[in-house]
Amino acid sequence: MSDITGNAPKKQSGSVTNQAKKGSTTKPKEIEADSVKQASEEIVKKKRNRPDLKKFGEENTKPGDNSRYLRHALVSFDLPPIDISDPEQVEKRIREYFVYCIQNDRKPNMKGMGNWLGVDRSTVWTWMKGEYRTQTHSDLIKKAVNILEELWVDYMQNGKINPTSGIFLGKNMFGYKDVQEHVLTPNAPLGTDNPDAARKILSELPNDDEKF
Repeated sequence: MSDITGNAPKKQSGSVTNQAKKGSTTKPKEIEADSVKQASEEIVKKKRNRPDLKKFGEENTKPGDNSRYLRHALVSFDLPPIDISDPEQVEKRIREYFVYCIQNDRKPNMKGMGNWLGVDRSTVWTWMKGEYRTQTHSDLIKKAVNILEELWVDYMQNGKINPTSGIFLGKNMFGYKDVQEHVLTPNAPLGTDNPDAARKILSELPNDDEKF
């Protein structure tokens, strides 16, 4: 059919189709699975698509490691409580903890020592800093923590611990921190590289005979 001018109207190809595409909703992809858990695992697997992340967090874990770590940690759970106000009992328990680590080839740490004492890590810190039980516990805990720090240094020097983990322990357990020093050096100090500026300043100074 032609218009008044006799020309055939132009076709608006694709306009209706495009509008339909813009207004339509995307059909969700179906995932075949026997349970919700399996379906969620399939979704995560598709999103990651990273075979190297299949065992993320367990790269260095061998069969039996988790049960062995938990078995050692549960030893402190069954220990009889001590009078933590008595420094002799505290020292005895700390020595028992170190001996246990020697006999079982364990790396001692501050958290483990606190568990054997029956206190949390913050309490150990307050004793070490002398904020509480200063006269009875401060020096004792400092000696124990110094041993832990020495072991940490040995592990780092001999490659017995992951460097990233070692840095984390150094900062959070022993108070180490990154320090940057900034030194400011003047490019043209007066009287050395800029004699004209020095003479100008001297000429503006009052004479000894000048009265204020």
